[in-house]
Formats: sequence, structure tokens, C-alpha cells
Amino acid sequence: MPVGNLDSTLMGRFANAVVKARWLIVVVWVVVGAGAVWQARNVLDVLALRGDSDHSTEALLADQMLQQRFARPVGEFFAVTVEGPAPFHTPRPRAVLDSLIADMEREPYVQGVVSFPVTGDSLFISDDGRTTFFVVAVNVPGRDVGGIVPDARARLARTMARVPNRSSYRVLVTGRAPLDLDVRNISAEDSRNGEIRLLPITLVILLLAFGALVAAMLPLLIGFLAIFVALAVVTYVARWTPMSIFVLNLTTMVGLGVGIDYSLLIVTRFREELRRGLRRTEAAVKTMQTAGSAVITSGLTVMVGFAALLITPLTDTRSVGIGGLIVVAVAMLLSVTLLPALLAILGKEINHPRFLARWLAWYHSPLIWERWARTLSRHPYRALMLGGLTLAILTAPLFLIKIGLPSRNWWPSETESGQGVEVLTQMGAGGIIMPIRVLVEVPEGERAVGAGRLRGIKRLADTLEADPRVKQVRSVIDIAPNSSILGLSLLYSDLDGARERYGDFIGAYLSREARVTLLDVIPSDTTSLTTSMDLVRSIRAMGDSGIRGLTGAQFYVGGYVASALDFQEELLAQFPLLVLLILGATGIMLAFAFKSVLVPIKAIIMNALSVSATFGLIVLVFQYGWDGGLLGIGGPTSAIFVVVPVLVFAIVFGLSMDYEVFLLSRIKEAYDRTGKNDEATMEGLSATASVITSAALIMIMVFGVFAFARVLVMQFLGFGLAVAVLLDATIIRMVLVPAFMHIMGRWNWWPGVPLKPAPESGPTTSAENFAPTPSAHPPALKTGESE
Repeated sequence: MPVGNLDSTLMGRFANAVVKARWLIVVVWVVVGAGAVWQARNVLDVLALRGDSDHSTEALLADQMLQQRFARPVGEFFAVTVEGPAPFHTPRPRAVLDSLIADMEREPYVQGVVSFPVTGDSLFISDDGRTTFFVVAVNVPGRDVGGIVPDARARLARTMARVPNRSSYRVLVTGRAPLDLDVRNISAEDSRNGEIRLLPITLVILLLAFGALVAAMLPLLIGFLAIFVALAVVTYVARWTPMSIFVLNLTTMVGLGVGIDYSLLIVTRFREELRRGLRRTEAAVKTMQTAGSAVITSGLTVMVGFAALLITPLTDTRSVGIGGLIVVAVAMLLSVTLLPALLAILGKEINHPRFLARWLAWYHSPLIWERWARTLSRHPYRALMLGGLTLAILTAPLFLIKIGLPSRNWWPSETESGQGVEVLTQMGAGGIIMPIRVLVEVPEGERAVGAGRLRGIKRLADTLEADPRVKQVRSVIDIAPNSSILGLSLLYSDLDGARERYGDFIGAYLSREARVTLLDVIPSDTTSLTTSMDLVRSIRAMGDSGIRGLTGAQFYVGGYVASALDFQEELLAQFPLLVLLILGATGIMLAFAFKSVLVPIKAIIMNALSVSATFGLIVLVFQYGWDGGLLGIGGPTSAIFVVVPVLVFAIVFGLSMDYEVFLLSRIKEAYDRTGKNDEATMEGLSATASVITSAALIMIMVFGVFAFARVLVMQFLGFGLAVAVLLDATIIRMVLVPAFMHIMGRWNWWPGVPLKPAPESGPTTSAENFAPTPSAHPPALKTGESE
């Protein structure tokens, strides 16, 4: 009977139905696949560039106040950097700059332009005068801001086309929306390039694993079809709920990984059944009763991790959960419908060309794994101690983890917007892209520009500017440089007259009813995103403690960094619940599948060790920069983005169960047949080691490709998932799990198996004593069709 994963009668009926309807199933999937490939082309158009929180955070409230209560809020803006052959105060470069500004001002989506010629502010021009930038405030109600970035770039390109020596100039558009758009574009490009690079590598590994070209092509078919079908489904789901751009890369990674994993297990078992003399239809049914059952159990455990992400507060993590559920479900469905249908059609033709098997016989020799299994059975305590010590050492850096926005490599430098950020940083104006926005709201009946309140705002601005992390603070105080508080009070006393004279400035820094004022805090160039989060905390603490002159006022701190900090605190607050959900659901499923108390407890502990060691290596390589140059990281990131540990835990915990279920299923199958725990453990290990190794190699390659992506978040995830699979398939599954199974004996299967004394043969000295035999397996359910 099967390993207890699913009822044998139910699975047998399902398997028979699949085999009998095999041609119909193939035709249906061909039609679905063709439609999916066509529909998946549109996936980029529906994926969101930014993630929003469901909760009303302080930063979100600040952004809403800016948009709703200010006449001319500068909520969205582009920064256009211009580099020229001569200083921009000379005639020709100045004429080029004026043309660029004038053309942008004529665009319908442009709300206003702030530049050096208008303000005379030295912040807008480099020391040598050859580099400048201007800020373009945009307003596109009801439209994605990223959608106008190509329009802006095209407008500037047309302007530069009229410049005689245009090759001497470089014009770049950057800012929050351009950065988001460029991240989306290179994410799609990295996904396509990753698939192209993975195809030959994966095929080589599958050829080694199967020694047959036909058998090697089937997992590739399932993996890539799972990706296209899942992406097609995502295009429909995105109509009802926002889906993040990160879904694209995660779907490629997970879809290809689990699709090939599941296919590898099923095809391997099918070929085993053929070698035992079963007909192709019988072998397909028998494979479904054993490997198919394990695939369903494994797929459900993987889906548990993705389902837990649905409770998180941000679109990015929730949509990854939805995308993961979709792609794993599709891969699982393909593996238990289309794949067995194809196997029942192909039969022994799956082994063509046969000469490859002879050439690759060395790879399939079981002697290495049999010797390893016997060694472990003789020294289980030593194996457990050495494996545990290795994981403990790898886990040690985890205790030094710092959660936050990375200090470098956050924006891809290969993109136009990323290069624009570098130009601004060289000018000393890098902080202009992500200002910290401080809103001060005075009580009802007061004005924020009264004499007493102006003194408080001046005091707050001076305190902030005294912080070495701050380069500049812009507020209502700066409307007339070098003016006294008395002069400012007189100016603002005639607010209508001031609005006529300084309409754009007052509309941006003072609300319509004059109760709310804005201070833009521009971090210094030495202040990284990581340090900026500390600066946000300091500003909020300052507001909580009170500022003289601003008594009774409410403070709201917003902007990109403040939003990231709010999201980080929300996600970390929910992380323990997510962990409990994953551990609880996984434990219950494994207890039900294997009818055991010890197996799920052991699985949870082993997976926790694997995940913690993975976190330790992420901290070592990224946060501290150890050998980070191999991944193209210019130095330590100083912090780990909060999404990374959450996603890595959820995904890795599920994927790790793949190998857990594969290994334990074979051990339990052998134990049910022999009643001898040691022999069953050795047989299960030797029978699955080659499959797990091949599957792990493919997974490592799939995830490892994205460790070299140009988006740092994908590098975090690609590296983390690749390392987790490596640790799981080697130290965990090949050392710790079998050692533990040997030590615990019959307790492994309690209460499903009574703890009555049974003769154990002890360590087996011959491979034949625990190798599976044809007679040990009952015949598959008949389909009535001859070979």
C-alpha cells in the first residue's frame, strides 16, 4: 500500500481514471498550455510597481494629508539630471537647460518645475557647474505614475534631438516612479534571461539523472508549463487584487523548481516500476499510488507556507503568497494528471535513446549511497552530532542580524534611474529623491504660520539641521531667505496676498486651511537608507517629546523611508503568528500523512535548523559582505530587508518538506513491508538519495541564477533559497534525518505502529538485505489494457 499519505483506494481510483482518460487529458493540457502562453504575455501590464499596506500607518496618514489638504502637493516628482560640457551659467549649456525645463512645463501631467535658474539654490548645481538637476512635480489622478515615465523620457529625448552637440550632454530621469518602473523592467528581463540560462543546465542534470533524453524532457515540460499557466492565472487574479512585480521572478523560480522536482520523483518511480516488469498502464497507476501520493502531500505542505503569507499587511508579500499558491497548485496538478498520462502513453519509450543509459551508468550506481546508508546506520550518534554542530556554526551570524533598508545596491545601477541617483549622490543631493516628510498639524482654530508657531517650526528645523545625518530642511521658514520671524509673521498675516505671490511654494508647504505645514528633511549623502530609518525614529521621538512653540501640535512623519519603517514594524509584529501557522499546519499534515507523533516534530526541528543556518549565511554574505563580490555586491548592505526573512522562512519551510516527504515516504513504504526500522531507513535513503541529489541540483541552479539578479531583493531571495536547498538536501536529508530515524527506532511510527518488540536485524552489511525487490510490491490496479 502507499505510504499513508493518501487513502490507497481513493488514489488508485484517481490513478485509474487518469490512465484511462490519458489522451483526453493530454489534449486538454495542450489547449490550456497554448492559451496560457498567449495570456502570460500580458502579465507585466497587470503587476503593481509598489506595495501598499492595508493598515492606516503614520506614513500613510501623512501621505494622505499631503494629497487631500494641500493645494499643490509635491507627492510625486521626477528628478532630471543634466550633465554638460561646460558650466550651466554659460550661454549654450544654459540655453539647453532652459529648453528642457520649458518643454517639460508644457506637458499636461506636469504640476511645476523647480530648478537652479528659478531658485538660485546651490543644492541644484555641482561645484564645477557642469552638472545640475531640476525637479518635476507631476499630478496624474487615477493613473499609475510609472506610466508617464516613458512619456517624460521621450519628451526630453525629443528636446535633446534639437541640440547640435547633444552627444556632449547626458540627461537622466530618476525618482521614485522611474526607479520602480526600471526595477519592473529589469526584473522581467532577468526572469527571461534566467529561464534561457537554466534550460541547458537543467537538461544536463536531468540527462545525468535519467540517462535518457525522453525522460529528461518531461520534467522540463512540466516545469515550464507550470510557469506559463501560473502567470496566465495571475493576469486574471490581478484584476481583483493587486499583484506585485516580485511575483514574476518568484513564479519562475518556484514553478520551475517544484515542477521539475515533482516530475523527477514521479518519472523515476515509473521507470522503477517498469523495470519490475509492470506494464506501462500498471506502472503509471502504481507510480501514482506511491510517488503521486507523496507529491500531493509535499505540494500541500509547500502551499501552507505560501498561504501563511496572506496574513501579512503588504501587497508585495501577500501577492507572493497568492502567486506561490497558484504556481505550486498548477505544478502539482500537472504532475498528477498530465505527467502520468504521458507516462502511460510512452511506456518503455521513455528510456530512449538507450545508449545514454550505458554512458551514464556510473552516475546511477547505487553502491555509493548504499555504503553511505550503512555507515550512517553504524554511527548515527556521531552523524547527528557532527551535522548539528555544522548547522550551529552556520547559524551563529543570525544573532547579529539587523533588519532594515540596505545601505547600498538598493537601486539597480544599470538602469537610467539608478545612474541618475548616482549623479545626484556625486552632486551631494542624493537625499532629494527620498526626503523625509514631517507634517505638523496645529489645533483647531489656530494657524501653523502664526508668530508663535513659526518660532516652533524654526526651532524644529534648526534642531533637525544640526543633526549630521541631515543635509537640509525645507519649510515655510524658507519662503523668504534670511527673513526674521517678525518678517515672516507679517508676510503670512496676509495669507491671500502671500498665496498670490508665492502660490506654488505655499501650496506645497502649507495646507489650504493653514493648520498643517510640511517640513522636507533631506538626508545627507553619508546617510544611507539604513541610517535614514534611525533618523525617522529620532524625528518621531522628537515629536513625541514635544517642541517648544509647537505644544499641542500633532506630528506625522511620512515619505519612502518612513513607510518602509512602518511596514517593517507591522511585518515583524505578525511574523510570530506566521511562524506558528506554518509550524502548526505543517505538523498536523505530516502527523496525518505518516500517522506519527515523532515524524512531524522531527521534521519541524530539522527544517528550523535548515532555515536558521540559511539566515546565518544571508547575514554573513550580505549584511557583512563576506565574499559578496562573487554576487556582484559592492560591499556590505549593513541590514537585511524585512521581507527577506519572512519570505525565505515561508518558502523554504515548504520546499524543505519536499525532500522530507520524498525520503520518509520511501522509508515508511519499506517499513510497512519489512517491519524493520534500520533496514527501512537504509533502503529509503539509498533509493531516494540519487533523486534528491538531482532535484536539489536543479533547485540550486534555479534559485542560484537569481542570486546574480540586478535587483537586490531577488539576490537576497535567490541566494537564500539556493543555500537552503543545499543545506536541506545534504546535511539535513542525507545525515540528520536518517541518523535520527536510526536512533528512534519504532518510536518513529508511533502511534500508527504499536510499540511491540520486533526483531531488528541491526546494521546491514549487504545491499541486497535492504534493496527493494519486485516481489515486495503488490501489483497495481489493472486497467485492462495490454502493453
